[in-house]
Amino acid sequence: MPDVQEKIIEIIAEQAVLEPSDVTMDATLESLGIDSLGLVESIFAIEEAFDIQVPFNANDPSESDFDISSVASIVNAVRSLVEEQAA
Repeated sequence: MPDVQEKIIEIIAEQAVLEPSDVTMDATLESLGIDSLGLVESIFAIEEAFDIQVPFNANDPSESDFDISSVASIVNAVRSLVEEQAA
């Protein structure tokens, strides 16, 4: 399985049309220029890359159990989902 942090940075960088080295852990998706469509595409890419279901409501992101406040929070949330699935 790919390294969670590395793969998520790669996915986010692709959506933001940036180099992975330009994506920092404390960056927000908004600060990287990712809009709501880019966010949804990122979520789909994350689900596919890690074979997980992300509890994310695209219609109301604030109501989701999936923290998208920063790259680090996304990495941590995905790690938790991957661990839960492996258990």
